[in-house]
Amino acid sequence: MPSDLTPRVLVTPAAEATIDLLRDEHGPLMFHQSGGCCDGSSPMCFAAGEFRVGANDVWLGCIHGCNFFMSASQFAYWKHTQLTVDVVKGRGASFSLEIPLGVRFLIRSRMFTEEEADNLTPVFDGDEYPNVAR
Repeated sequence: MPSDLTPRVLVTPAAEATIDLLRDEHGPLMFHQSGGCCDGSSPMCFAAGEFRVGANDVWLGCIHGCNFFMSASQFAYWKHTQLTVDVVKGRGASFSLEIPLGVRFLIRSRMFTEEEADNLTPVFDGDEYPNVAR
């Protein structure tokens, strides 16, 4: 993908460090944000391929070598915002891999500017996303 496109999802250095720890233990990783119950508004980290994505999911991009997906219904609400994956101390109520570390991933967001919105990275449904993380 052209590097001059505005990314839909970013990651903080603190979250990158946590991803590195998890990758050392679990191998390739992926993220999914469903918007459902049980901390569903938090991005959940899984071993790559452990969470099955499909046409009801949207691929938003790649963060620190990890594909990032969101449920299509959640994306309908968040499509005008840039998401940043961060990490904070505390335990979430999810099955995400970082939970045993005593931290949890979370999303910080901001609205795209008009210029950014005109130049966004394309999204793909979960059945069609490009394999850019490998």
